[in-house]
Amino acid sequence: MAWRAAGKKGTFTSLTKTWAVRSRYTAASVPKSDLEEAQRTIPVLVGQVQGCFLNAAQWKSNCTNLLAYRTSIRCFHASPEALAWKKEPEALGLKIQKKGKFKKRPKDSTPPVEAPYVPPKLKRAASSLSDRTVEIFEGMTIVELAKRCGGSISVLQDILVNVGEKVDSEYDPLSIDIAELVAMEIGVNVRRLHSNDGAEVLPRPPVVTVMGHVDHGKTSLLDALRLTSVAAKEAGGITQHLGAFVVGMPSGASITFLDTPGHAAFSAMRQRGAAVTDIVVLVVAADDGVMPQTLEAMSHAKAADVPIVVAVNKCDKPAANPERVKIQLATEGLALEEMGGDIQVVEVSAVTKTGLDKLEEALLLQAELMDLKSRVDGPAQAYVVEARVDRGRGPLATAIVKAGTLVCGQHVVVGAEWGKIRAIRDMLGKPTDRATPAMPVEIEGLKGLPMAGDDIIVVHSEERARMLSEGRKKKFEKDRLRKMQTEKLGALGSESNLEDEEGEVEEKPKRVEMTIIVKADVQGTVQAVTDALKSLDSPQVFVNIVHGGVGPISESDVDLAQACGAFIVGFNIRTPPSSINQAANQAGVKIRIHRVIYHLLEDIGNSIVEKAPGTFETQVAGEAQILSIFELKGRSKAKGEDVKIAGCRVIDGRLTRSSTMRLLRSGEVVYEGSCASLKREKQDVEAVGKGNECGLVIQNWVDFKVGDVIQCLEQVNRKPKFISSQSGAVRIEC
Repeated sequence: MAWRAAGKKGTFTSLTKTWAVRSRYTAASVPKSDLEEAQRTIPVLVGQVQGCFLNAAQWKSNCTNLLAYRTSIRCFHASPEALAWKKEPEALGLKIQKKGKFKKRPKDSTPPVEAPYVPPKLKRAASSLSDRTVEIFEGMTIVELAKRCGGSISVLQDILVNVGEKVDSEYDPLSIDIAELVAMEIGVNVRRLHSNDGAEVLPRPPVVTVMGHVDHGKTSLLDALRLTSVAAKEAGGITQHLGAFVVGMPSGASITFLDTPGHAAFSAMRQRGAAVTDIVVLVVAADDGVMPQTLEAMSHAKAADVPIVVAVNKCDKPAANPERVKIQLATEGLALEEMGGDIQVVEVSAVTKTGLDKLEEALLLQAELMDLKSRVDGPAQAYVVEARVDRGRGPLATAIVKAGTLVCGQHVVVGAEWGKIRAIRDMLGKPTDRATPAMPVEIEGLKGLPMAGDDIIVVHSEERARMLSEGRKKKFEKDRLRKMQTEKLGALGSESNLEDEEGEVEEKPKRVEMTIIVKADVQGTVQAVTDALKSLDSPQVFVNIVHGGVGPISESDVDLAQACGAFIVGFNIRTPPSSINQAANQAGVKIRIHRVIYHLLEDIGNSIVEKAPGTFETQVAGEAQILSIFELKGRSKAKGEDVKIAGCRVIDGRLTRSSTMRLLRSGEVVYEGSCASLKREKQDVEAVGKGNECGLVIQNWVDFKVGDVIQCLEQVNRKPKFISSQSGAVRIEC
């Protein structure tokens, strides 16, 4: 009855119990009748169980689950993949660390190899934040400034507290001056952005820069336009300053002109002129054509993205060829109007004053196409063209106003200097109370001399001006020291790279240092002369400019020159008084005064050539051919051994007894040795010239043959050469 009850339930539990009961029965303990009943009942139960399932597949699956359940309850829920991973993990691409302890590494009893210590090569310092430039504007928030500078908001808030600003929220607007102070404290460069929203914007005159090669007539052309004679006042007849003028045209319009020097040494002045200008007038002489400084002026104009108007000057000369000039300009990449481009070309003559009206028309047309406008009200933005020191008025800055109005009494910051504008004068020297856009003026009242190319900004208080000036000076000094350190590391790194495979350092040629102090009349000229003198560096002489200043030579300059062993170069300044000359003579300091850049560079170049140690080279001073051989036998020990004498004729140069002799046979060197004896007509001589015959004995050599050639070798000290090109560029060739 138990068997039937289990079959009627049709469950796995009952079936399992049934099989378990059957497995426990044995023939010894179970009656035969019960066994027969069980044999008859089991097939019936199996059929009943199979009927409980829907299909054969489900029956097979349940049987498998039943076997898994009997083995392990955990494996009943596992997938075939998991089972395979448990048995063979390598088949699935898995790496399993085997159980067991790590093996100890065998100890090496041999001592380490004794190798010399090789210091690591120095690397250049990584570029810091000072190489970055961020844009700032009026009213920017702390969050925006932190995002641009790459600093955290908490750091910026601490800096604001240190400069005396009240910080309520990170979204409070900042003034542009405070934003610059914070950015400089972090260590980044800034560029100010000014908005014209709400300001009165009016048309302004164009700023035109005259550029070109030296002696192509730039200043003469300006003189013809404004009916003056500036070129005659310049030393040497060449322009050596950057000047600004306002020229009133016959049509009633006014144009601001900038005159730039054309000499190769004044490249920085031409670059500053192109940076502040609206239009570039490229002056090319019709009889000379395109020259090096012409190409340089074109490069500056293209870099500043400024339109060009070409003025072909000196068309009145017999050798003038304007068409050749146009072809040269087109070859250099200028798209002239005559050739389908947009660059105007005007043929003029500064001497006969022809074509000036066409040049005026071309400039006004170009300015009209550009639609030049600028705001008139609000604080001024200006650009320093030149700076100088006046004996009675102090530091003076020549500037061009770009926007706004510059008014007397305002506090300004010019580069790293600051001051209160005491007076404003136009280019004719007349005082005025304000300067409007595109107007060149000269301002006085600065505490120090600014650099040419600095921007002028107006601040509302003296405290803010002083704070901004101190911050800029601090930033400038940091950048200068970082640059010096980078150059020093680079020099040390280049020296370490000279090591060969054996670790030995190659010997560098000796280099002499020439220390110079530069004094000039204006700041731009100081920079130009300094750059020109540094270009005279050579592998044998290092030109070190220890100081450059504006104004006459003073006693402090003499003391500095005596301390560092320098000499003083004065350019375009007055001759120092007798007291300064006497102090310089007592201190052993040389003072050289020049007014023309050609003479200055030539003088310093010759001094460099004289101071250079030079390189010693072996040169052939003379050649002689052996005509016959004489043998002199020794008669006693006192007279020595047998001697062979080469009878020669000097065919080139001269033979010297103190020189080394080289014996050539069939064009190949056979022997080199010193001269033991040199005679002419039985007389000992020191030298024998070309065409003469002589007897020659070479020490430790007797194997002479008729037809051999004897060369006289001399050590010659080869000095560098000072080379000056027609364009004014100079160099030292070693």
